[in-house]
Amino acid sequence: MDEKNKLRQWGYSQRRKQTHKSGLSRSICQHFVELQEYREVQTVMWYLHCRSEVQTLEFVAKQLKTDKRIIIPYCTVDNNGQKMLELWHLTDLDELEPGMWGILEPPRQRWQEAEKSVDSSDLDLIMVPGVVFDRQGGRLGNGAGYYDRLLADVRPDTLLAGVCFESQLFEKVPMRQHDRYMDKVLTESAIYSRNGKAC
Repeated sequence: MDEKNKLRQWGYSQRRKQTHKSGLSRSICQHFVELQEYREVQTVMWYLHCRSEVQTLEFVAKQLKTDKRIIIPYCTVDNNGQKMLELWHLTDLDELEPGMWGILEPPRQRWQEAEKSVDSSDLDLIMVPGVVFDRQGGRLGNGAGYYDRLLADVRPDTLLAGVCFESQLFEKVPMRQHDRYMDKVLTESAIYSRNGKAC
């Protein structure tokens, strides 16, 4: 097993055995909505959690009642069969149903609906899930590449905020040349900026 896969298995283990997930998730999501950048931008991408991830659904429901334009991703493939994330402008949780891995997503018959589809260039701020992070913005995902492809396609000024439990932080995540660093990493305990300092 290579270094990244070993680290990924460690991250899954840390996340699974994390206690008090609901309360800690609320703290993490609260850090996210209290970011100055969050207050200043309009179009924000959240993810909808599954399994042992930081839980987001409660906060997404609240944010739908604000003036923010809330975007969620769903997993699909492009014309070449390459895995990718499509983006959906969410206005009501009732628009969604369980899809791949039980994650809530739009019904397949509505995928790529013109008035709901969002281009990655529209995103001002992205909440990014992951399996392992470090305090300098390094990130290790599930290995399928969904987020890697999205993050390679967003505007250079789009803020990337990784979210995880403090227990998922590793000293240094191995990063390749094309991997995107997070601008911030948010845990229940702190907000780490790219320079590794906690805010």
